[in-house]
This record gives sequence, C-alpha cells and structure tokens, in this order.
Amino acid sequence: MENKKQLPLIIGAFFAIYVIWGSTYLLNKIAVAELPPFLLAGIRFLTAGTLIFLIAALMGKSLRITRKQLGNTILAGFLFLSFGNGVVVWALKYVDSNFAALEISAQPLIVLLMMWLLQGKRIQPMSMVGVILGVIGIYLLINQDIVIEQENAWLGILLIFLAMIAWAYGSLFVQGAEFPSNYFVNTGYQMFTGGIMLGVISLAFGETWSNPLSWQPITHWSMLLLVLFGSIVAFTSFNFLLKHVSPEKVSTNTYVNPIVAMILGAYFLNEPITTQSIIAACILLTGVYFINTTKKGLLLSRFRK
Repeated sequence: MENKKQLPLIIGAFFAIYVIWGSTYLLNKIAVAELPPFLLAGIRFLTAGTLIFLIAALMGKSLRITRKQLGNTILAGFLFLSFGNGVVVWALKYVDSNFAALEISAQPLIVLLMMWLLQGKRIQPMSMVGVILGVIGIYLLINQDIVIEQENAWLGILLIFLAMIAWAYGSLFVQGAEFPSNYFVNTGYQMFTGGIMLGVISLAFGETWSNPLSWQPITHWSMLLLVLFGSIVAFTSFNFLLKHVSPEKVSTNTYVNPIVAMILGAYFLNEPITTQSIIAACILLTGVYFINTTKKGLLLSRFRK
C-alpha cells in the first residue's frame, strides 16, 4: 500500500536521475561558453549548498557537525565536486557534451580497477569481461577523427579521465568515512565546501569574474537549472530512490544518462553522433552492465549517508 502511494514520487525521482542528470552535460556546456569553468561550478555548488542548508533548517534538521565529519565532507567535496565536477566542466571547453557523458559512463570500470590496485580486491570473471569491453568501448570512442581533430581535444579527454580517478577514489574513501547522519545535510556540506574550494581554485587560475547581471539570458537559465534541478532535485531524488527501490534499479541511470546527453547535445548544440560513437556506446555500456552485476550499488554508497 505504501509503495503504491509513493509510486508517483518514485516515477518522478527516476525522471530526475535519468533526464535531469543527463541534461547537466548540456547545461554545463552552454554555461561554460560564457563563464570560466571553476567559477561556474563554484557558483553552482555554493548556491545549492546554501539552499540545502536553508531547506534543512526549515525542515527542522540539525546542521551540527563534528570536526571529523567536517574534515571528511571537505575531502569528499573536493574529490567529487571541486576536482571531479570542476575539471569535467573545464573539459567541456574542448570536447562535446555527448562525448564527455560517454567517457564518464566508464566510471564503474575505474572504480573496479582502483579497488584492485589500492585494496587488493580480486576482479571477478564477469567483471573482467566488463573491463575488457570497457577498454574497447573507450578506444573506439576516442579513436575518431571527429573527436581528435578538435582543438585541445586530448586535453579534454585527459581532464575527464583525471576527474574520473578523483570520483573513483572518493567512492572508496566514503565507504569507511564518518559523515553527518542525515544525507541531505551531508550533501549540503559537501556542496557548500566544494563550492568554496572551487572559488579559491578559480582565483588561483586567474579566472575573470563577471557581474551576474551582465550574463546572457541562456547562461542565467542554465545556472538556475543546474542549481535547482541538477544539484538539489536530482541528488534528493537519488537518495529517495535508494530508500524505496533496489540499488541495481537506481544504478540504471549509468546507462540512461549518456543516451540523454547524446540526444540533447545533438538537438540543441548540433553535436554529431557518429556510427562509431553509437557502437562504442553499446560496447561500453554493456561492459558497465557486466561490472555492475557483481558490484551493485558501489557508486551509490556515497549518497547513502
């Protein structure tokens, strides 16, 4: 009975993690055309974190945090948002949004390899098949003239790979780290501290800060959607689903996000979708499936706090 009552919320939450998260590649690509990447990401997460604190306070949630928890949220905020997301936004200056989404879909492969390297975990046969397919898919994706002929494309590819390593290490770090018990508050601290660090990075890189009133209307809309929907609604939906449906069903966003990003990038930005990209996507996402069949929910664990 309870599940039937919550069915509309569950459907809406799946829409959020499928479509909204898939659309953030397009929104970042649009906004980074006018704003420096670290400033863009910094404003997004600092604003989202502040709003989450306000919402949590109105809901009567305690914002108290221990020194150890604060240190852990700062490190997680750096790995996932300041470096992980900020560097991806930077990379979008050099590669198409649909390409970035496809490359990032190999994240479970990076996590699996890092578990093997850092924790000595044995790679299961099914996961090994996934690793092999993932490598083939990445090779086919990158080895295209339409990709490598873009100016500084290899820089964009490298930046995304470094961001994936940061996300992978962060995913392992949070497994045994102590965070605030409320996931909403935990997310708020990660976003708020991550946004502050992105602002510092922006200053260190000498990025030009501009008056928001002078931004183009499309940049305003992109930023608004990134803050309200990409940061707050999608993250909250993700945590809601983890409490009401099985983790393997939630993890299906790994397969849907790149498809949404490809469609939106092609429609709004005229980004090309080549036959080789489609083949690479099929092979890569099949590899991710084989990995996820034995490592269900690994990449989701950081949102469960």
